[in-house]
Amino acid sequence: MPDHTRADSSEFQALRTAAVGGEAQGPGAEAPARPNLGAALNAAARAVEATLDELLPQPGGGQRRVQEAMRYAVFAGGKRLRPFLTLHCADLYGVPRAHALRAAAAIEALHTYSLVHDDLPAMDDDDLRRGNPTTHRKFDEATAILAGDALLTLAFEILGDPATHPIAERRAQLVLALGRAAGSEGMVGGQMIDIDAPHHRLTADEIIDLQRRKTGALFEFSCCAGGILGGASPDEMQRLIAYARDLGLAFQICDDLIDVLGAAESAGKQVGKDEAQGKATLVSLWGVEQARAKAESLARSAAESLSSHGARADLLRELPIFLLDRRN
Repeated sequence: MPDHTRADSSEFQALRTAAVGGEAQGPGAEAPARPNLGAALNAAARAVEATLDELLPQPGGGQRRVQEAMRYAVFAGGKRLRPFLTLHCADLYGVPRAHALRAAAAIEALHTYSLVHDDLPAMDDDDLRRGNPTTHRKFDEATAILAGDALLTLAFEILGDPATHPIAERRAQLVLALGRAAGSEGMVGGQMIDIDAPHHRLTADEIIDLQRRKTGALFEFSCCAGGILGGASPDEMQRLIAYARDLGLAFQICDDLIDVLGAAESAGKQVGKDEAQGKATLVSLWGVEQARAKAESLARSAAESLSSHGARADLLRELPIFLLDRRN
């Protein structure tokens, strides 16, 4: 029986070539019909940052400091992968860009809250995030906690606003889905397992469960948000979920590889912390080469999940392959 979870090797190679910049164009060759992935990622980042600039409160009054911290955390850089996923999954269903941008901004606000809190001394105790001092180092711990709280609640405020979608049921679906993804059965639950992990010998399946909650749940929401906005069918939503789950785990494996092999300057954050804290990862359990092979297998599977969308999904299908070679 053919293995339908893996993209054909020649197709995968073509996607990988496109993901890292595309083939050289010969004399007289036509210009590409669409931007390459790097350009598309940059365009999505600029668009969502402009939207966030509009949605975040301007600092003022007695609450100025926490609002400054919110903006500092959000505009400290970053790949904006989750907004990219929301925007391009929404494009599969013809969602108006203004609606998709608001949902993308909401997920980035919530993701940033999670980073601000994750960096705190009681959590990962990090001094560096995206190449800059973490929010509690730039301001103070209390302000960082409040800034994270405000970003979390802002995400739901954005999704609940009629400007995000005229149909109230769609807005309610977005709020419900993000609440589940971010809560104790999703990201927060994964963080709890991660905190407790140094006290246990986790199996590979347990590490995968941890990572699918801590990291994967928000990737899943980011993709599903596009489908919710566009009224995707249950079968289409399942394909988005399959794509997001494989993408999220591949992303986390690559992140763990950076922690093992990277340098703080290129990674934009402290490295080697998992080993220092005694945290088990798939890299520490399997070794570098097996972990890399698993990440590539997941990237292939993710790409195949969206093959039914044809060329419209090319950028989404290239993304997991592009992430295989990332350094930060």
